[in-house]
Amino acid sequence: MFCNQCEQVAKGAACTIVGVCGKNEEVSTLQDLLIHALQGLSLYALEGRKQAIVDDATDLFVLEAIFSTLTNVDFDPDRFVALIKRAVELREAMKAKVAAKGDAPGFAQAAATFIPAGSTAELAAQGKALNLLENLDADVNIRSLKQIVLFGLKGIAAYADHAAVLGQKDLAIPGFCYETLTALLSPNLTMEQAVALAMKAGEINLRAMELLDAANTGAYGHPAPTPVPLGHRKNKCILITGHDLSDLEQLLIQTEGKGIDIYTHGEMLPCHGYPKLKKYPHFYGHFGTAWQNQQKEFPNFPGPILFTTNCIQKPRDDYKDRVFTNGLVGWPGVKHINNKDYSAVVEMALVMPGFTDNVDNGQVLVGFARNTVLGVADKVIDAVKSKAIRHFFLVGGCDGAKPGRDYFTRLVEQIPNDCMVLTLACGKFRFFDKQLGDISGIPRLLDVGQCNDAYSAIQIAVALAKAFDCGVNDLPLSLVLSWYEQKAVSILLTLLYLGIKDIRLGPSLPAFISPAVLEFLVNAFDIKPVDTPEADLKAILG
Repeated sequence: MFCNQCEQVAKGAACTIVGVCGKNEEVSTLQDLLIHALQGLSLYALEGRKQAIVDDATDLFVLEAIFSTLTNVDFDPDRFVALIKRAVELREAMKAKVAAKGDAPGFAQAAATFIPAGSTAELAAQGKALNLLENLDADVNIRSLKQIVLFGLKGIAAYADHAAVLGQKDLAIPGFCYETLTALLSPNLTMEQAVALAMKAGEINLRAMELLDAANTGAYGHPAPTPVPLGHRKNKCILITGHDLSDLEQLLIQTEGKGIDIYTHGEMLPCHGYPKLKKYPHFYGHFGTAWQNQQKEFPNFPGPILFTTNCIQKPRDDYKDRVFTNGLVGWPGVKHINNKDYSAVVEMALVMPGFTDNVDNGQVLVGFARNTVLGVADKVIDAVKSKAIRHFFLVGGCDGAKPGRDYFTRLVEQIPNDCMVLTLACGKFRFFDKQLGDISGIPRLLDVGQCNDAYSAIQIAVALAKAFDCGVNDLPLSLVLSWYEQKAVSILLTLLYLGIKDIRLGPSLPAFISPAVLEFLVNAFDIKPVDTPEADLKAILG
């Protein structure tokens, strides 16, 4: 096993025995084998596109399959076995379609002729023999860039899959997946070509986030400022965590009128701001504080827990029996929901005690996506011109359990009162309930939304730059980002593609970035690791 795709890798280098996330060697090697199988499919799918052969089912499968290898999504080896075999079936089908229009090319790469073994153990052995990441390239710097692109591709696939669920698609995205997976097979990729591929990944991810934004707002309306209770009320209850809004909507529909309250966890918090979701009176509040506390919090939730699209961490045995998963999410032995039929979850909620009292733990405000913020842009601009607002900080990204993430709490606590804080993604849970007051009636802490709502944050920055007739890099704006998994990589590539500089990244730099590649990023984009909150604030504000 060799995995270094997330921020919490063992000893800051790589997980080689078992993943810090909880995945074992069997799952890790099956994930590598799936990428290998998808590379074989991509060779023929890319050839098919040259002949105007486009298969929607194949495109959707590739997005879902790449997404399944993201950190903390699927830990069930049986599901990877099925995905690997399906990838090979689709490869052969595409090969036949290409051959029907002429001579099918003969590819020398092993991925083009890969035959899956019969048993799960044998498949895992095939994956282990690949040594996928370490064999991406003989040159350590090209290998580093290839890993950046591969991990960014996983984030792109996640966003594109979310968007496709709600009917928003763009052929360019699966097309880029085919191009990239094929390019990663090349032993002759130059530094310039690898950097160009990384920038292209950033461009494609911007499109994927744009699609997802259109999907979410088209289906559920534009988020509006909404207070969300952090306590609970006496009633039966279900907790939902993950990212996909359509899962939440179906749960709300299927629990309507049944005396069950729905609570969010993690990246589902911003969903309370969408008009067509918050109309449900039983969509009540948010349960839980930060990612690192979830294993302590979940056993205390007196109802079933539904993980959708993304999980967070393998559930402990003391609450595993009331965990349900949906979509790509899976662990061995955990109940999996098919076709978004949540009747089993509802039945369990009605049997379980639920909350037996009312508790007021205050509330937080969500719903400050681009429409809301740009709706008061004139007030923001006036406040900047009058020096009521000195600086903007975008503090967001991923959360995790590794020590050092309290940096983001301490940073926000120390940001001066004449500065605004925008935040998004689950990194906000380090400080989301801080009472920072307001400036000229505008809350100092603005929750922009989920990680994919980086698209909204980008649109806000672009609009402000236009209003001040300057570039985004000339704005009084600093980005301080936390990262954990591959969606963060794709967002970083988007920011770099847009030419945004002077980004502070933490709590530690990616293990897969070689010293030479890091030097390139520092010189080209002025990326820097976080220091201490005090030192960083002094450097930013003077």
